[in-house]
Amino acid sequence: MGNPHKRQATDALEDIAGTDSPASKKSRIENFHELHNGSELPARMAQTKLEVPPLPPPEVKDENEDGSDQEAEENVKVAKVAIVRQTAPVEGYDDLYLDTINRSILDFDFEKLCSISLTNINIYACLVCGKYFQGRGPKSHAYFHALEVNHHVYINMQTQRVYVLPEGYEVKNKSLEDIKFVSDPTYTKEQVVAMDRQRQSAWTLDGKEYTPGFVGMNNIKENDYFNVVLQALSHIPPLRNYLMLEDFSQKPELVKRLSILVRKIWNPRAFKSHVSPHELLQEISLRSAKKFTLTNQSDPVEFLSWYLNNLHLALGGSKTKPGSSMIQQVFQGRLKVESQAITAKADAGDRLRFEEAAEVKTDVNRFLMLTLDLPSAPLFQDELEKNNIPQVPLTGILSKYNGLTPQEHLNTRKRYRLLHPLPPYLLFHIKRFSKNKFVSERNPTIVTFDARNLDMAPYVEPNPKYHSGGEPIWYDLIANIVHEAVRGKDDTVEGEDGKEWKVQVKDRANDSWVQIQDLFVETVRKEKPLYLGETYLQVWERRRDTKKIAR
Repeated sequence: MGNPHKRQATDALEDIAGTDSPASKKSRIENFHELHNGSELPARMAQTKLEVPPLPPPEVKDENEDGSDQEAEENVKVAKVAIVRQTAPVEGYDDLYLDTINRSILDFDFEKLCSISLTNINIYACLVCGKYFQGRGPKSHAYFHALEVNHHVYINMQTQRVYVLPEGYEVKNKSLEDIKFVSDPTYTKEQVVAMDRQRQSAWTLDGKEYTPGFVGMNNIKENDYFNVVLQALSHIPPLRNYLMLEDFSQKPELVKRLSILVRKIWNPRAFKSHVSPHELLQEISLRSAKKFTLTNQSDPVEFLSWYLNNLHLALGGSKTKPGSSMIQQVFQGRLKVESQAITAKADAGDRLRFEEAAEVKTDVNRFLMLTLDLPSAPLFQDELEKNNIPQVPLTGILSKYNGLTPQEHLNTRKRYRLLHPLPPYLLFHIKRFSKNKFVSERNPTIVTFDARNLDMAPYVEPNPKYHSGGEPIWYDLIANIVHEAVRGKDDTVEGEDGKEWKVQVKDRANDSWVQIQDLFVETVRKEKPLYLGETYLQVWERRRDTKKIAR
């Protein structure tokens, strides 16, 4: 006997429940804008409505296979909306979303890595929040970022082209030129030549005044050794001009990133008064197998030696052909080395005697940097019980290269002398640090010098082909890297192992000196000598007019 509460198949559902039949199933895509307040959007963002045929009434059935609703289920398929990309903005909306750009937080100095996938391929920067994303297609991270947080303006970090997402069209508004220039500054030859002739003042977004070329560099953790070297290199005119004017798009990243950093140091339209070396440091850390990083302190001379040699190779330089790269043309010189062996023999009285070999071996070597040795510092206090810091003139330690003063190296006696032609720029490394099996030692001896009129003629072997005998060869100082010892937290001698670095660079346009230590930039008073600190690395420039002596 059947269940009395079960309705008969012949009874209509609406007759029993007193309700109407359910509405036909329709696509909800046509209500997208109403659900998202789309009535307030411009007409260009309206999506195409797709007509979906209504389903047959429930009572209409297909009798082919046991009364199943196969045809009705096929009609339920939801149609997909094709994503429409625009090639150009709708007329009257070419400046849409540009007011959302936040210039105050934009920082293009850091490595261009996608914040989601960490890749460095095809990177776009969001001009609203400053984050990096890969790509701009419908499935890219930048596209989803635009949909999720309503950030719509992006710049390609390689081509400097600006796009609006998710629409995908390019923005060609002149109001964006300042952002493109900050991201990748470009200069004309006339602008570069004028940098050393006239002092140029500039202002940041917040109204702070700064001088292009004399800006601070961010010390991320322990990269001040790197900062001082880059500041010095950026003030060597031929190298700086080469890095600012040449096209390095096909060169290795080691050169390309250096070029961008130097151009940003001299940027007269910067948003802030400092730069960050993060992008270049990451590449250097990779190429040096993490020998030079931003988290560990290193020696500026070791870093400069490594960097100059790798730049030489990256610029297409040859190991055998001199002058094959800009690095060799600026810094490389020749050095004559005379070597004489010393032998120890016992005489008849069993006394040890040292004899020089009759043969003197002569070699000619190339150099990029000259090392100057300091005399040993006193170990004990003087009669007044004071540890006076000793001083030595620069010309005194340069006597190593006069060809007369012998230098002892194990069982060999050597003499050095420079050969013509001297390079346009000389790098002096004043050797202050030495290591033995137990401890690293520092020599605090002060090196005195005059920043002008260093005569290098006494240290060069005469050659009438290049230089008339008896005439001076003048060099002027343009950069001076200084070391500062930092005591440990316990304020003991054992804790005095910290190092800090600062650089003094010549301001040619103002005929003054500027001292830069990380983010701190200050003008050196004229009455204050430069040699009061522990000079460690110097850059000297050869004067073109040898008859003109600077005052």
